[in-house]
Amino acid sequence: MFGYANELLAAFALIFFFAAFVHGSTAFGFPMVATPLLALVSDIHTAILLTLIPTFVVNVVTITSEGEVRQAIRQHLPLAALAMLGAGLGTMILIVSKPGIFEAFLGFAIIAYLLATRIDFRITWIASHPRAARLLFGLAAGMLGGLTNVMAPVLIIFALESGYNKRELIQASNMCFMSGKLMQLIVFSVHGSFSSEELGLSMGMLLFVALALFIGVRIRRRIHPERYMQVLRGLLWVLAAGLLWKAVF
Repeated sequence: MFGYANELLAAFALIFFFAAFVHGSTAFGFPMVATPLLALVSDIHTAILLTLIPTFVVNVVTITSEGEVRQAIRQHLPLAALAMLGAGLGTMILIVSKPGIFEAFLGFAIIAYLLATRIDFRITWIASHPRAARLLFGLAAGMLGGLTNVMAPVLIIFALESGYNKRELIQASNMCFMSGKLMQLIVFSVHGSFSSEELGLSMGMLLFVALALFIGVRIRRRIHPERYMQVLRGLLWVLAAGLLWKAVF
């Protein structure tokens, strides 16, 4: 149907299901989990293209599952717009370059932040200069998302240092993911990188994504806010390790 072997289609389905479950239970991680796994059985370019539409859908579901959507849009739209601009720039760079160096830099930056928080080091200027921080982190998250398909670490750091609660963190980050993926879809389409076959396969994976997302969201709602923040820090360690491994190997 899609021009791929049945074994490869089955692998795609399992990867999308697993990535959606991780995202549903933590509200982060779909492209970060799906992209390297898909790249193992195909290539990085195909992986990024296939995750575009499912990521967009996952973000919409995650945002609405937290409620108070209108308030979230008013509060986080500026950050999402900056991420969208950054994603456009990052995607254009990706088309003509290799993202390995950016992935390695991001991985080291995450580890430095996590180690710093263990000695009670805080990035206090984020809270004291919210507009400047939003501009910097919004653009940086978007560019890294366009280059590496990974936005979550930058946005989690910004949200934690800004004092966001669980709902605000989830909705702000997913709005940025959504706007970034929309821009990425536009840039790839204009560049002629998105074929009808990839579009059909991406749409075909939505059933597996929807089922896993439903299960994951139900689990997330039972996690206590303090425990959730611990989970996020653990996720940052995993993301950093994955980025460094990918950059080296």
